[in-house]
Amino acid sequence: MTIQEAQQQVDQWIKQYGVRYFSELTNMTILIEEVGELARIMARKYGDQSFKESDLSINLSDEMADVLWVLICLANQTGVNLEEALKKNIEKKTNRDSTRHLNNNKLK
Repeated sequence: MTIQEAQQQVDQWIKQYGVRYFSELTNMTILIEEVGELARIMARKYGDQSFKESDLSINLSDEMADVLWVLICLANQTGVNLEEALKKNIEKKTNRDSTRHLNNNKLK
């Protein structure tokens, strides 16, 4: 599935099952909430925190998909083509950082 297809599929789902998009501000708040849930799992799985019993049933890939879902909703609502935006962002990073990280002794 391309990013554009994902944007279309989310839009169709919202129109069929979700009634309408939540407001942009509500979705921004939901995005932060979902990122927080992902951060909690990352801290327990890869960081120093131990899992709580309530965390054991949480799926890392599902948490990442929740973040992506809400980001796609925000893109759809604000008219952002994420596929094009990502291409431009990669180009920007390549032009700006083509040697920066290669010359960073901290990464070697």
